[in-house]
This record gives sequence, C-alpha cells and structure tokens, in this order.
Amino acid sequence: MSEGTPAMLMRGGTSKGLYFLKEDIPANKAKREEFLFSVFGTPDKLQVNGVGGGNPLTSKVAVVSKSTRPNIDVDYLFLQVSVDDYVVSSAQNCGNILAGIAPFAIERGLVRPEKGKQKTSVRIFMENSRKVAIATVQTPGSNLTYNGQTYIDGVTVPSAPISLEFLDIEGSLCGKLLPTGNPKDEVDGYSVTLIDNGMPCVIIEAGQLGVKGNENVEELEKNSTMRERLESLRLKCGKIMKLGNVKEKTVPKMTIVSKPSSNGMINTRTFIPHKCHQSIGVFGAISVATACLIEDTPVNKLSVIPSGEKKLCSIEHPSGKMEVLAELRNKKIISTAILRTARKLFDGVVFSNDDGIKAS
Repeated sequence: MSEGTPAMLMRGGTSKGLYFLKEDIPANKAKREEFLFSVFGTPDKLQVNGVGGGNPLTSKVAVVSKSTRPNIDVDYLFLQVSVDDYVVSSAQNCGNILAGIAPFAIERGLVRPEKGKQKTSVRIFMENSRKVAIATVQTPGSNLTYNGQTYIDGVTVPSAPISLEFLDIEGSLCGKLLPTGNPKDEVDGYSVTLIDNGMPCVIIEAGQLGVKGNENVEELEKNSTMRERLESLRLKCGKIMKLGNVKEKTVPKMTIVSKPSSNGMINTRTFIPHKCHQSIGVFGAISVATACLIEDTPVNKLSVIPSGEKKLCSIEHPSGKMEVLAELRNKKIISTAILRTARKLFDGVVFSNDDGIKAS
C-alpha cells in the first residue's frame, strides 16, 4: 500500500483545513495544485471524493516550514482550495488558519515550548503578504494544550486561547492601507471604502444594495440580483486596488455593513468572494475595524466607536462577534491583535488519486 502524505487536520478559529510540512508536498506549483485537487475532491460542490467539507471555510491549506529568516520561527503559506473549480489561490492570508500554525509547529517539532513559562510565543512569517504575526499559545509545564475556557463566536465549545498580534500589515497586498489614498471612492455608482489592513476589502453600506444588512446567510445567498451587483463591483474595485483582474481571485472581499444591532461597533456580512461568510475572517475583521476608525469613511458614520487610544472593536457577524484590539497613537493605528482558538482534529496521512494508483 502507498504510504500517503503526512497531514494534520485542524480547526483554526472558525475555519478548518489540512496542515502540511512544506517538505512533504510537491514543490512544483502545478504538481502541488494537482495534489490538492485530488486530496480535497475538487471540483465538486460536496467534495465527496476528498477530505474537503463542501465549503470554502473547510477547504483550506497551511504549508509550514522552519524559517531561515532572522528572528522568525516558522514560515507559513496559506492556500485556498476552491470547492467547485480548478483554482488554488495564494492571493491572501487567512487569520483563522493562522491560529493553528503555532500549535502545528510545536506538534511537528519545529518550535519547542518555552521552559518554565505557561505560554510560548511563535513568530510567524506569512508568505502570502510577507508580513509577520506573533502567536502566543498555552504551554503549561512546557506542554502544548488545546483545553481551555475561551469561547469564540462560531465555535460551540471552549478551548485554550491563542492571541495573534500583527506587525505592520498595512497594505499587505495592495501596497497601501487605502489603495486610492481616499477614505471614500465612487465606483459604479456606489460609495465605497477600499482598504487593506491585512485583507483587501471593499466596504459598502447595506442600503446601497437594497438590503438591511442583518439578513441571514441563506437569504443573502438567494439574492441573485444583489450578488451580481456585488461581483460586478468587485471586478472593478480589484483593478482600482491594483490587484489586477480578480475574476479568478479570492480578493478583494466584499463586506456589507450596517448599524450594530448587538452592542457592537458595526454589523457585517462578508462575501468570500461569492459565498456569504458564516462569520468573518480575522484579517477581514481587522480591515473593517480599521475602516471604522478612519474619519470620513462612510462606515465611520455608522459605527459606535469606543473611547480611548486602545479600542476593543466588536465586529458583528452572522455567528456573533469578533473582537479586535486596536491601539492608536495620534489617530494612527500602531498595532492590532485578536484572540482565537484552535484544535487538533486528526493526525495521520492523506491519500491522493496517485496514491490509489500506486496502491494497486
């Protein structure tokens, strides 16, 4: 029988994916994509012939390696495997899958827990954006633990907290925090904010699309007229944001905003890019929070802004809220952090179609 490929299935935040050591999968891009299509069962809406879950949130990949960069522990490449098309995208980061990188690195021996400390910090180079994140995990007695009492909306059970701090992620893919330099742009007859603080986002007020903004995911997915408008807008904004032709890309994300309804700062519904997110991505939440804090953006006027230079920004989404801690100095954001959890679900080997052929 074929030995298959070592892989770990993990929940990171509100996403789920396969985590690989870089050395275990094909280095050639085309061969790597072919391998991932086979492993996930893509293209197929159910991904029944693979380990994918039939949803973009469960069709994700982390490729991890020991870093040779100064003051960096591991390198992390995120890959989004399409569910129903032959597309593997590296055009963005994923902050939810990022939450599992430090635990995976410890599990695979790339990082050792800090002796005599209850926590271990891991410096992660995010290859997609070439930016750095610091993940701090719980390691009591120098042993990694997933058990804890931290809840995040979108996950039904508590786990050990994992804090993610981001360094200098402005303009991660677009080159600038505000790609056009404007807090508000008029595109295709809509007033929007184009922003990239870790994730390129187009932020648009719900009323402009003829919706309230608090609809459930299923209702928005059935609104074909609105979705066509969003996609037309996304294609035009992608070029303006210096992302080129984004028809086959997963960025920018389209975020519909409305006034908060649950004592948060703002309410959101995000398309990633064609399906409505059950919650909101980590970097998407950071970009939205940043837009809320910038004066003269349309979303700023809808937001309930916390006081003080350290602001806990509560971003409402279909499954609850995501909390973003933003520190400002002279009205400029100098750091952002977020709390996530992760859980190891399965560790073993995964088989591609080629493995099945070899096994015969």
